[in-house]
Amino acid sequence: MFGSIYIGLSGLSAYSKGLQAVSNNVSNMNTLGYKASDVTFADVFGRQSQGGLDYSNAFENGGHGVTISERSINFKQGEIRQTDRDLDLAIDGNGFLTLIDGDTNFYTRTGSFEIDDDGYIVLQGTEYRLAVLDSSGRPTAINIDTSRTDPPVVTDRITFADNLSRTATTHTIPDIKVYDARGNESRWTVNFSRAETVFDKWTVKVTDSTGREIGSKELKFVAENVADDTKELLFEDSTTGMSVTFDFSKNVKSFSTGTVSSLSAADVAGHATGSIATVKVNEKGEVEIGYTNQEKKQLGSIAIADFRDPQALEQRSRSLFVYTGLGQRQYLPAEDTRIGTIKGGRLEASNVDLGAQFGDLILIQRGFQASSQIISVTNDMIQQLFGIRGQG
Repeated sequence: MFGSIYIGLSGLSAYSKGLQAVSNNVSNMNTLGYKASDVTFADVFGRQSQGGLDYSNAFENGGHGVTISERSINFKQGEIRQTDRDLDLAIDGNGFLTLIDGDTNFYTRTGSFEIDDDGYIVLQGTEYRLAVLDSSGRPTAINIDTSRTDPPVVTDRITFADNLSRTATTHTIPDIKVYDARGNESRWTVNFSRAETVFDKWTVKVTDSTGREIGSKELKFVAENVADDTKELLFEDSTTGMSVTFDFSKNVKSFSTGTVSSLSAADVAGHATGSIATVKVNEKGEVEIGYTNQEKKQLGSIAIADFRDPQALEQRSRSLFVYTGLGQRQYLPAEDTRIGTIKGGRLEASNVDLGAQFGDLILIQRGFQASSQIISVTNDMIQQLFGIRGQG
């Protein structure tokens, strides 16, 4: 009979721990990236032995109560919510962001990141560094200090496109920005002109913003196409030391379109010195720096961890996980869509289902009440035994 009390006590213990798990889930319903724990219970069976109860899977002597099952983490995707920060990251899929802290790797589904004083991208409020994949496919911390400035690139080519009307006599392309080796900007104007009676030869004259002439060349057409010997014209500026090739070899025609020409500078090489304007993750999952000169630089693909057995992950504070298993774990580039895609300017909400938690709460409450009732009834029966009197 005393065994019934211990069975009832096992129920009180198991349901108390179940209540603790449900309470933790409910309290983290608004915690970003939190993964709820599933609450389940398991029966306990034992067999008699010389030393008392020997707990095992043998069933011949009936049950000996209940215990809470080993905790199982629910990795169901939480809602992905939009934010206004470029370094708020979330994964739409099954993978995990990789964070490095010395020799330890942490994993998370989402997080708000920032750049620390040493130039590393870290999880806010921590020193855990966001990892990208190096050339050998291993996760390594990323540092932006070496990329804070984008050096100038001299303008050496201007590519033109579209139509230079053969019935027009002049056409001007103003304010073409060019840069010397030091990143100094100049603005060139390119003027096209021809004689009234000559339709296939144009004079190309280049001047700077002060009106100083850079040079003059002849552009020729054969029918509507640029002649082979004038597809590239070289202009040299002795003042700035620049040598710029005008490229007319791609998509430049000369059709009759009245006095209006659509010829333009489709691509101008070179740029000025740039400093960091933005740091974000692009659509390929690469950390990308945007500079004030409109240039961009990719620093590497974010390392996404994929686990064959996610239940081997152990939960830590701040919605972080550490891997304690021995199974397969691999690091893949963020552009590998098998494990999901990285969303910049997004955060993943908790996956706690409040309705399901309240349902579990009711069941746990009833289970606790029933277990306590078993103890109460058993105690009454023992009291009745104590009240039995022997007959004289």
